[in-house]
Amino acid sequence: MSVTEGFELAAATAPAWTRCAIAGLEELLVDHAHCEKKAAGSALNLIFRYPRHTSLLDPLSRLAREELVHFEQVLAILRARGVAFAPQKPAPYAGRLRGATRAADPQRLVDALLCSALIEARSCERFALLANAVGEPELRDFYAALHAAESRHQRVYVELAGAFAPPGELRARHRELAEREAAILAQTPLAARMHAGALA
Repeated sequence: MSVTEGFELAAATAPAWTRCAIAGLEELLVDHAHCEKKAAGSALNLIFRYPRHTSLLDPLSRLAREELVHFEQVLAILRARGVAFAPQKPAPYAGRLRGATRAADPQRLVDALLCSALIEARSCERFALLANAVGEPELRDFYAALHAAESRHQRVYVELAGAFAPPGELRARHRELAEREAAILAQTPLAARMHAGALA
């Protein structure tokens, strides 16, 4: 059985998102760079918050480093295209999803790890869509590689969360958060952003 079996997204991305993303590819790339930076920061934040949980430290350190490599790769793509890495108004997606985090540990830690797993899962799904839709061979290969990396990151977060909750409880909580994740995206206007609507 796959580690992530039973930890799937609650709803798939609609074709309208892919069309919007391809039409606004440069805007998407800027947003993508911000997402990679934030993903590294989220992993590091867990290391700072939970240093006593030594099982988290090495996997999250490796994950953060990989996210920063991806950040640098997207920056290089932006420079090659003559596109500035500009500030963006933060999307509400991650903040609203993490707003469901319970207040007390270990539930708070479980929710933080599961929210990160869901964000990675959504990114993984959308990188696969981009890899199939983008016309430029180098970008197509890049998105395909990112799809594999995000799938691996999702597994890391699910595995780490499994040390802090029984399997049945973990799956039930993931289903709750996955429904919330889908509802948030459904309420987010369609845009050339990694974590904007729409859902099928």
